[in-house]
Amino acid sequence: MSANPPGGSPRALAQAIDALRHGWPICVDGAPPLLPVETASTPETMADTMLISAARAQTLGLANQRAAAVPHSPVLIEGAEPFSLDLGRLVADPALDLTNPLKGPFRALPLPDDQWPLTALEIARLAGILPAFLIGATPADEPVSVSTSDLAAFASPGSLHIAARTRLPTAAAEHAEIAIFRSPADLREHAALIVGRQSADMVPVVRVHSECLTGDVFGSLKCDCGPQLDSALAACAEEAAKGGYGVILYLRQEGRGIGLVNKLRAYQLQEMGHDTVAANQRLGLPDEARDFPVAGRMLSILGISRIRLLTNNPAKLTALAQQDIDIIERVPLSTGKNPHNARYLATKRDRSGHLLP
Repeated sequence: MSANPPGGSPRALAQAIDALRHGWPICVDGAPPLLPVETASTPETMADTMLISAARAQTLGLANQRAAAVPHSPVLIEGAEPFSLDLGRLVADPALDLTNPLKGPFRALPLPDDQWPLTALEIARLAGILPAFLIGATPADEPVSVSTSDLAAFASPGSLHIAARTRLPTAAAEHAEIAIFRSPADLREHAALIVGRQSADMVPVVRVHSECLTGDVFGSLKCDCGPQLDSALAACAEEAAKGGYGVILYLRQEGRGIGLVNKLRAYQLQEMGHDTVAANQRLGLPDEARDFPVAGRMLSILGISRIRLLTNNPAKLTALAQQDIDIIERVPLSTGKNPHNARYLATKRDRSGHLLP
């Protein structure tokens, strides 16, 4: 795995994420200041233009399907009058679509031939906020300057390392270890549970599992995350009992990378009748934003290059293969189907290509 890209600063990106969470403006690649409409707290702020995603623009009738083919691509819009924060929030938040119909009119503007709009949307996703900004508003706070190269440096898994590793007997298997991975700029700490005795001569079963607070901890019936984690733990324990070993990579990427708050917003939209993919797109967010290079880096650090992957998602096979991981077998997982997650599972099968057992 390569080190950080030249010229990029993970620290600058971390500061930009922190600024957005606090409602402070950022300045990307020297473009005009961008004020996050969800978290900003300066009601007198006004701006002539907004930055939103193509999927959100399509929902508002401001982009055709072809333009919104990449849902997380950027769109600039202007209205008949300047955008206030209140109006900006009506534009950004689909939960308000029914109770506060937009009067407009709005129109999409030509995009600049620059990377900053897409970079800004990606930083908003990393901050876990709605991807929408007022552009060029006079900020009450000094903008945090950040660049596209800073984003690349932050996303690079090269600085990931094991911060702690210790024995951890579990209910699934008493002989287990846990390793916690950390990088200097990213506050998320990923975990690897190694069940059984690791050996270079054996090919482990491996589960790449993204954090799901609602499913893993509270036993939510809306998804299959909890049952899949339980199934993976059982498979690792069974492998250890036969003299092999298994590994669960637990990635802190809630909601497939959109964050806990936005995941729950998507749940609200699902209650209105939208499926998982459509709900994310109405929020202006990608339906898949997980960082699989992190998983590849974790396996590399653990000295694992050949695995049997516990997954129903063919995209994971491709993603890990791109990280130089040799996948010799795909092992299906139980999904724990129930009346509450039947549509969710059907969407995973029909729209995301999952191979459900």
